[in-house]
Amino acid sequence: MAQRGEKTAAKKSTPKGDAEGRSPEEIQAEIDTAREELGETVAAVAEKADVKKQAKTKVSKAKAKTTAKKDQVKQRAAARKEEVSGKVKAAAPESAAEGARAATQAAQQATQQVTQSARENPLPTAAIGAFAGGLLLGWWIGRR
Repeated sequence: MAQRGEKTAAKKSTPKGDAEGRSPEEIQAEIDTAREELGETVAAVAEKADVKKQAKTKVSKAKAKTTAKKDQVKQRAAARKEEVSGKVKAAAPESAAEGARAATQAAQQATQQVTQSARENPLPTAAIGAFAGGLLLGWWIGRR
C-alpha cells in the first residue's frame, strides 16, 4: 500500500509531465489556455443560469416559428384562392354570358309574339286589356 501513496504524491508534484523540462513561457501559455477555457466554461454556465434570458430566447423562437407558420398558411390560402378563382372564372363567364344571351333572346321572341298577336287580333287584345284594367281599378277602389 505504500506504493500507491507514492504514485499519488508523484502525480501531484508533476500534473502535466516533467515540470523541470518546460520553460516558463510554456508554463505561462498553458496557464493562459487554462484561463481561457475556464472563462468560456464560466460564461456558458452563467448563460444557462440566466432564466430570464432563456425565457426571452424561447419566446422569440416561438414567435418566429408562429410567424413562419402564419406566412405559410397565408401563402397556401392565397394559392388556393387563385386556383378556385381561376376555375370559377373559367366556368362562369361563358355559362353566365350564354344564359344572359338566351334569356334576352327568349324575352325578345316573347315580346315579338305578343306584339304580332295583338296586331293580328286587335279586338280580343282590347277586350283583355279592358278587363285587366277594370279588375285593377276595382281592386284599387276596394282597398280604399
